[in-house]
Amino acid sequence: MQVLKFGGTSVGSSQNINNVISILETYSEKDKVACVVSAVGGITDKLLLAGEQAKNKDRVFEATFNDIKAIHLEIIEELNPSNKQPLLDFLDETLNALKQLLEGIYLINELSPKTSDKLVSFGEKLSSFIIAETMKNRRLSAARKNTQDLIITNANYTKAEVDYPTTYANIRDYFKSARARITILPGFIAKSAQGEETTLGRGGSDFTAAILAAAMEVEQLEIWTDVSGMFTTNPKLVKQAYPIETISYQEAMELSHFGAKVLYPPTVQPVLDLNIPIHIKNTNRPEDTGTIISNQESQNGNPVKGISNIGNIALLTLQGSGMVGIPGFSKRLFETLAQEKINVILITQASSEHSICLGIDATDAESAKTAVDQIFENEIALHKIDPIVVETGLSIIALVGDNMKNHQGISGKMFSTLGKNNINIRAIAQGASEKNISAVIADKDVKKALNTLHEQFFEAKTKQLNVFITGVGNVGERLVEQIRQQRAYLKENLKINLRIIGLSNSRTMYFNEDGIDLKDWKEKLAGGEKASLDGFFQNILKLNLRNSIFMDITANADVARRYPDYLRESIGVVACNKIACSGNMENYRLLKRLSLKYNAPFLFETNVGAGLPVIDTLNNLVASGDKITSIQAVLSGSLNFVFNHFNDQTRFYDVVKQAQEEGYTEPDPRIDLSGVDVARKILILARESGVSMELEDIENTSFLSESGLKSDSVADFFETLIEDEGHYQQIYAAASAKQCQLKYVAQFNNGQASVGLQEIPQGHPFYNLEGKDNIVMFYTQRYPEQPMIIKGAGAGADVTASGLFADIIRIGNI
Repeated sequence: MQVLKFGGTSVGSSQNINNVISILETYSEKDKVACVVSAVGGITDKLLLAGEQAKNKDRVFEATFNDIKAIHLEIIEELNPSNKQPLLDFLDETLNALKQLLEGIYLINELSPKTSDKLVSFGEKLSSFIIAETMKNRRLSAARKNTQDLIITNANYTKAEVDYPTTYANIRDYFKSARARITILPGFIAKSAQGEETTLGRGGSDFTAAILAAAMEVEQLEIWTDVSGMFTTNPKLVKQAYPIETISYQEAMELSHFGAKVLYPPTVQPVLDLNIPIHIKNTNRPEDTGTIISNQESQNGNPVKGISNIGNIALLTLQGSGMVGIPGFSKRLFETLAQEKINVILITQASSEHSICLGIDATDAESAKTAVDQIFENEIALHKIDPIVVETGLSIIALVGDNMKNHQGISGKMFSTLGKNNINIRAIAQGASEKNISAVIADKDVKKALNTLHEQFFEAKTKQLNVFITGVGNVGERLVEQIRQQRAYLKENLKINLRIIGLSNSRTMYFNEDGIDLKDWKEKLAGGEKASLDGFFQNILKLNLRNSIFMDITANADVARRYPDYLRESIGVVACNKIACSGNMENYRLLKRLSLKYNAPFLFETNVGAGLPVIDTLNNLVASGDKITSIQAVLSGSLNFVFNHFNDQTRFYDVVKQAQEEGYTEPDPRIDLSGVDVARKILILARESGVSMELEDIENTSFLSESGLKSDSVADFFETLIEDEGHYQQIYAAASAKQCQLKYVAQFNNGQASVGLQEIPQGHPFYNLEGKDNIVMFYTQRYPEQPMIIKGAGAGADVTASGLFADIIRIGNI
């Protein structure tokens, strides 16, 4: 004998029922089959809805009834184009009885548990008859047996308890004489010893199948559903989730209790006692392996078997100094909840005995508070305890695995992973068996939590980074292209799954939770919503993705002012924009503190040397205990480009214009040529070396003409370059006469910093600095005479983009 059960989705349409019939036909070739079926998908909910509508004196129940009738009529018509009259007669007879029951509920304005059981039993009666008759019409050896004649229970309506000795005897007696190769049985429904209709609770069709399997002591129970087994976590929320091939009874029950809908927890008990494996299979993909539930431990080496969750949780907290050392509080609390028939899902109590927290279904929260406050009314009045505190909008997530107890650090890894992604934990519960570690978190964080934990415990150490970029001009465009080219390499070699989720320019912004297709991102961005700094931030918060990174590739002060908002939400910040780190010292320190407090990376390598690892090298020196004594540097690729191309055969205007057009200067060249940009860079290096300094503390000796310094616009500035050509030729001539090169140098010595144009003699490390290159020389206690030198291209869209890219990779390797 083989026992199979098909759930509501498996029999939810004529196409799915055809799949079921095909599977049963194949199985029946080997042995007899007992097949338990649920109601057609969604029908049980519609029956309950019709009952509630009738109870509330709402004639709309008739429309719900007609919907139920139409669904079954359509299935009959599609499955049985001919010889369907017996089916239609049964449908009319059964639905007439249903209509009379609903009219009765409407008249008496009441829906008792007993009546509710009668009401919901119609779903399985209809589906089992339709499937059995369809198989007979196709000349298959099939019969239908009403399980209400076999399974006997007590009168605990809506969740009846089974009389196993009587039930097992009935089942064995029936199948001894059953001749059909395939027996179709309705799940979920039963009868009491007094002959009243009862049900085995929601999900009870699984229970029915387990009872049959245990009674007949079959080799294996198969439960067919619309997914290919029990998954490592909810595949609707985590795309990387995959089926678990083998799992223990205890692990399956834990996962089912904590939200895995594939299996109804009480199902396990009858087969567990007899060590009968349960095989979860996919009706639509019968070739898939599925999941086998047994008493055999898995050998895959992962101590965590799955991650599950329950939503709609309320957290109740009973606390007060009067509880400490006084016995009986817990007893009274749980007795009160039991009397109200409120199920407690999670419990945690501090060793101080000052408080007890427990999780319940949020729909019970109001009645629980009322009852508990009433039972402790005297203690509350005497201020021994506080009125019970209720928090809603919560969920429980749980790690499950039999072998977690044998592995150190599982809970630590779980909570640190959640903490790094700004997921606040409201309560924790872990039993001594260590098969389940549960945490209460906000509903809004469930998807991020499941994805984060799944990545940590189940994926091949691939870290997903979700990037949001503001500013996709010259540098931003190159960065997007570099990411597009390197995504596959990063995933394969560095185990970083890099996705761009949001893009913004000054006009529009565009988001895609699954990652923006980088082949046509410009078109998507052009058709996006209107851009705003707050809108961009709110969209990131709404998406609430793990390992989120905000990238600022602008020179906008308003964007820089938003960094604290991102860091407080544990969203990393990568900045090309120098304004934040070169602004006032108090803001710089705030950003550093927030980065540490909220475990949010704050990286700004490109603030100083574009793609050169200047800040990273400096930080490594400081972190290793070295002390910076002096920094000498050429930090402006644009100024180096200008003075490497300017001579007595060129016009200063032409060289500056070329630098602007080739992207080596800011759109406003005055930022570069005034020395402000270089001053900001040496200020950042000074601060990173541990010195407190403001921008105005830096001595800035400008080489610009007086009219150039006073120009009101970029156009005016370029006019002054033409008018004051003699001034710049004079500067060149003075250096040339000494056989010196002009370099704009930044210096930091013993807490003092300066920037300005200098005449560099032959033999100096700066003399042969070509093109747009930068050079930085660090003199330290360990490098007192021969400095550590970093040299290379310090300007240009490609190298700046590569510097930003390097910061992303640094975050991926954290």
